[in-house]
Amino acid sequence: MVTTWLVVGVSFAYLGLLFAIAFYGDKRAEMGGSLAANPYIYTLSIAVFCTSWTFYGSVGLAAQSGLDFLPIYLGPTLVFILWSFIWIKIIRICKVNRITSIADFISARYGKSTALGGLVAIIAVLGTMPYISLQLKSIATSFTLLLNYPSVAPGLEAGGPFAFDTTLVVALALAVFAILFGTRHIDPSEHHDGMVAAIAFESVVKLCAFLAVGLFVTYGIHNGFTDLFEKAAAIPELSQNLVVGGEGGYGRWITMILLSMAAIICLPRQFHITVVENVDESHMRKAVWLFPLYLLVINIFVLPIALSGKMLFSGGQADADMFVLTLPIVHDQMALALFAFIGGLSAATSMVIVAAIALSTMVCNNLVMPLLIHRGRVHVREGGDVSRLLLIIRRTSILLIMLLGYGYFRIASESYSLVTIGLVSFAAAAQFAPAIIGGIFWTGAARRGAMVGLALGFLAWCYTLLLPSFAQSGWLPISFIEQGPWEIGLLKPYALFGLEGFDQLSHALFWSMLLNIGSYVIISLLTHQSPLERIQGTLFVDVFKHTEGRTGSHYWEGTVTVADLEELVSRFVGSARAQKAFEEFARRNDTVFKRGQVADSGLMNYAEKLLAGAIGSATARVMIGSIVKGEIVGIDEVYRIIDETSQAIEYSKKLEQKSIELEDTTRQLQRANDRLKELDALKDDFLSTISHELRTPLTSIRAFSEILSDNPNVPDEERHHFLSVIAKDSERLTRLIDQILDLAKMEAGRMQWTVEDVDPAIVVRDTMTLMDGLLQDKNVDLILDLPENLPMVRVDRDKFMQVLINLVSNAVKFCGQPEGRIAVTLAVVETGLQVTVQDNGKGVPAANRDRIFDKFHRSPGESNKAPHGTGLGLAICRQIITFFGGRIWVEEGDLGGAAFSFSIPVSRNEMAA
Repeated sequence: MVTTWLVVGVSFAYLGLLFAIAFYGDKRAEMGGSLAANPYIYTLSIAVFCTSWTFYGSVGLAAQSGLDFLPIYLGPTLVFILWSFIWIKIIRICKVNRITSIADFISARYGKSTALGGLVAIIAVLGTMPYISLQLKSIATSFTLLLNYPSVAPGLEAGGPFAFDTTLVVALALAVFAILFGTRHIDPSEHHDGMVAAIAFESVVKLCAFLAVGLFVTYGIHNGFTDLFEKAAAIPELSQNLVVGGEGGYGRWITMILLSMAAIICLPRQFHITVVENVDESHMRKAVWLFPLYLLVINIFVLPIALSGKMLFSGGQADADMFVLTLPIVHDQMALALFAFIGGLSAATSMVIVAAIALSTMVCNNLVMPLLIHRGRVHVREGGDVSRLLLIIRRTSILLIMLLGYGYFRIASESYSLVTIGLVSFAAAAQFAPAIIGGIFWTGAARRGAMVGLALGFLAWCYTLLLPSFAQSGWLPISFIEQGPWEIGLLKPYALFGLEGFDQLSHALFWSMLLNIGSYVIISLLTHQSPLERIQGTLFVDVFKHTEGRTGSHYWEGTVTVADLEELVSRFVGSARAQKAFEEFARRNDTVFKRGQVADSGLMNYAEKLLAGAIGSATARVMIGSIVKGEIVGIDEVYRIIDETSQAIEYSKKLEQKSIELEDTTRQLQRANDRLKELDALKDDFLSTISHELRTPLTSIRAFSEILSDNPNVPDEERHHFLSVIAKDSERLTRLIDQILDLAKMEAGRMQWTVEDVDPAIVVRDTMTLMDGLLQDKNVDLILDLPENLPMVRVDRDKFMQVLINLVSNAVKFCGQPEGRIAVTLAVVETGLQVTVQDNGKGVPAANRDRIFDKFHRSPGESNKAPHGTGLGLAICRQIITFFGGRIWVEEGDLGGAAFSFSIPVSRNEMAA
C-alpha cells in the first residue's frame, strides 16, 4: 500500500512539472518560438475533451451498459471528419474579430449585445458546474481509493470533517494552478502558449497511463482480447455488454451522439482550446484525422477493463467507475496504480484548468466589466491601469467557479455516476448550438431569437435535469420527481406534459431543443433585425469574403488621436503590450504614427480588436465609442453601401468572365465601377446633416402655433410677439435647410459654380457694405487693411462673399463687449492670397481649433453656452475654400481674439504675367 505522502508528493511534483512546461512554453512564445504553433501539440491539446469521464467514467458506463460509451466519441469524430469546415469557419471568424470566448462569439454575432453575452456566460458557468464537480469527485475518489483500498466502500468519497474534506482541498489546489496557468497577465491576443503545451503533455500522460492499465488487464491478467471476450461471452450477465444498443436502445445512442457533437463545439473549454488558442488554421487539417485517432486509441481498452472488472467483482464489491485504479491495486501492481492515478489526475486537471480560464474570461468580459462600466466604476477618460483589475476579477472568478463546482459536488454529485454528471453538462452546453451554427450560416438569425431561445432552453435544462439532481440528493422533496410540483402530474420533470417513454437525457434534450430552436427560428423570422445585427450577420456568414481589408464592423466618422487611442488600450492590456501592438500595426501598414495625429478608421478598428481580446467585443465597442469625438456613421446607410458593393463586385466578376468572349465587357465594367464610386460619393456624410437643429425651430413653431390656435383671445401684443417668433424660427429653419442642401451638394460635387477672375479688394469692400448695418447695430468697429495692386483670384464671387459674410458674422458674435473690434486683412503670401478676419474676443481654445470646422460644431460663448446658429457656417466655408484650391484655419489673433485665415491661389493670368 502506498503512503499518503508519496501520493501527495507525486501529485504535486507532477503539477509542478506541468507548471514548468507552461512557464517554458510562455517564455518560448515571447522569444518567437511558440510551442503551440505545432499542429501535433495543438491536436493533443484538443484531447482535453477526454477528461476523468473518459479515464474512469467510460469504463463505468461500459460495465453498466456495454458499448453505450461509444456514442460519446462517435459524435466528435463525425464533426472532425465530416464537418471540419465548421471549425475552419469559426476559427476564421474569431481571428478576424479577436473573439476570446464562446460568450463573446455569440454576443458579437448578434449585434455585439452585452445582455446576450452575459446570458451566455451565466449558462456556461452553471452548465459547467456539474462537469467540474465530476473532476473533483474523480480525483477525491481515486485519491481515497489508492490510500485506503479495500476499506473504502463503493461510491464513498472523501470523508472526515468538512474542514478536512479532500475534495475541498483538491478544489482549492486546482483553483491555484488554474490561476497560475492562465491569469499571470492580460494578453490582448488571449493566447496561452504555455498552457496549450502543458495540456498537450497531459494528453500524452493520460493516454499512456490508460493504455498501460489496458495492456496489463488484457495481456497480464488475461491472455489477450480473444481469451478475455470468450470468458465474458460465457457469462450471461456479461454477454449483453457485447451487444450494440444496450439497455437504453438506439434512441439513447442518437441522443448521446447529438449531445457529443454539440459538446465538442459548444463546451467552453473545447471552444477555447480549439478556436481561441489556435494560431494557424492549417493546423486543423492535422487535427481532422489525428484527434479521431486519439479517441480511437484511448477507447481500445475500455471494454476489456470493464469486462475484467465485472468478472473480478461480480458481486459489485467495487465502484465500476474506478476499475482502472482498482484492478492494478487488487493485483498488487502499486506502481501501475500510481501511474493510473496520475493519468486520472491529468485528465481531470486539464479540463478544470482550461474550463476555469475560459469561464473566468467570460465572467470578466461579459458580466463584471459591463456592469462596472454601466455603473460608472470604470471611467474611460480617467488615467490608471485597469489590467490589474482585470486580473483580480479573473482570478476571483476562477476561485468562485471552483467553489461552485465543489458546492454541486456536495449537493448532488454523490447521487450520480461520473458519466451521468458529464451528460448533464453536455445538455447545458448543447443550448449554445442553435445560436452558433445558425449564426454562421443564416444571416436572418436575430438577437431576440437567440436570447429567447437560449433562455427557454436553459430553463428547460434546469427543470428537467438540474433540479431533479437536487431532489435525488435530498435537497428537494422526492415528490418533485415522482408527482411533480404541487402534485401536478403534467409538470413531472421526467415526464413533462405527459411525454413518457424517453430516458431522462433524451427527454431533457427534446424539450430544451424544442423550446430553444423553435423560439430561435420563429422569433428571428418575425423580428426586424437592427442594422448592426445585419452587418454582423453578413460578416459572420460570409467571413471568407470579408478578409483583412474589411474585417471591421464599424465605420467611424468621429475623430480620436493616436495618443488617446493607445492610452485607452494600455489601460486594459498594459502600456508595454499596447505600445508593441501599435508599433506592429504601423510596421505592417508601412506607416509612422504621431501621437497627436488623428487615428484613421483602420487603426480604430484594430484598437477595438485589441480591447476585445481583453474585455470582450461588446464592452470594447462601448470603450472606443466613448472617446471618439463624433458619431458612428448611420449603420443603415453603411449596410446599404455594403450590399450595393457586394452586388457590384458580383456583377464585376460576371463581366470579367464574359470579357474573353465580348470585347466591350471592359467598358461595361468601368462604367459599373464609376457608378459605384458616384454612389459612394453621394452617400458620403449625408446622414450627418440630420440633427436636433431641425427639430428645435419646428418645436418652437408648433408650440406657438398651438398657443394661438387654442387661445383665440390672446392680446394683440402677445399675438404679434408669437407671430414674430414663428417667422424668425421659420426663417432659421429655411436657412438651416438651405445650408444643409448646399453642403450636401458641395460634398457630392453637384454644386453649380460660376468661376471667374475677380478683384479681392472690391469683393471685400462690397461685402463690408452689406455688413454695415450689422456692425453698427452691434456697435463694432471695422478695420480694413487692403493693399494696392492685389492680384486677381479665380473664384466664384458669390461663394467668396458667402465665406466673408460667415467669418465676419462669427466675429461679430464673439468680439469683445462693449467695444468690439474686427479687422479684415488681405495679403500676398507664397501660396497665393491670404484673407484674415480677426476679432478682440476671447478666441478659440487650442483643443477646439481642429474641430471648429466640423459640421454642427459650435464653440461656447462667454456664458459657456453654445451661441445661436446652425453650426454649419464654418463647415461650408471649408468646403468652398477647398474647392477654390486653398485651405482655412484658425489661430490666435493680434487683437487678442480669434483670427480666421484662408489662402487661395491667384489667377493663372496673374501668375503668367
